[in-house]
Amino acid sequence: MTNETETHSDRSGVTSRRISPWVALIPAGAVAVLLTLGTPLVLGTSNELPSQFVGEPAPPMAAVSIDGLPPVTDALLRTGELTLVNFWASWCGPCRVEHPNLEALANEGLRIVGLNYKDPDPNARAFLDELGNPYVAVGSVDGRTAIEWGVYGVPETFLVTGEGTVIMRAAGPITDAVMKNRVRPALKAAGHGG
Repeated sequence: MTNETETHSDRSGVTSRRISPWVALIPAGAVAVLLTLGTPLVLGTSNELPSQFVGEPAPPMAAVSIDGLPPVTDALLRTGELTLVNFWASWCGPCRVEHPNLEALANEGLRIVGLNYKDPDPNARAFLDELGNPYVAVGSVDGRTAIEWGVYGVPETFLVTGEGTVIMRAAGPITDAVMKNRVRPALKAAGHGG
């Protein structure tokens, strides 16, 4: 086995170090790892951990109302209407990426409930004032609610039937690829035109 560097002296007595060719493979290896892990996110394919709630009743939505916005209640998930439950935060860059797609879904008539995660209410309001509000109801939630839903981080989105059963989970932003490959098929299967 060779070291990462080898020491060599030339005729003048000057010592130089030569880097092993194996060290040059480190950047290529890093790129391969990033492509392997990042491709599913970009293409909308799924390497995400499964949700224990898919096929089960949705957990409670213990959300605190945000002044001036319609409040979140558990009854919202049991009205007979399909509902998208979106965990988001103003400090979350990927939440900005997915926001236009959430607005498009809302404009198509899909009910979306926003659960603002560990974020001061004024920041949440500023985010919605700037980008638009696709939510029929918005509330602030703490880590406990996120844990009860099995949320790993924001954004994370769940599709819930009108009877309150979770039928889809999407970890990460709802990108165009995720819309095409995950959300639209789930909506269509649930009878929402998708």
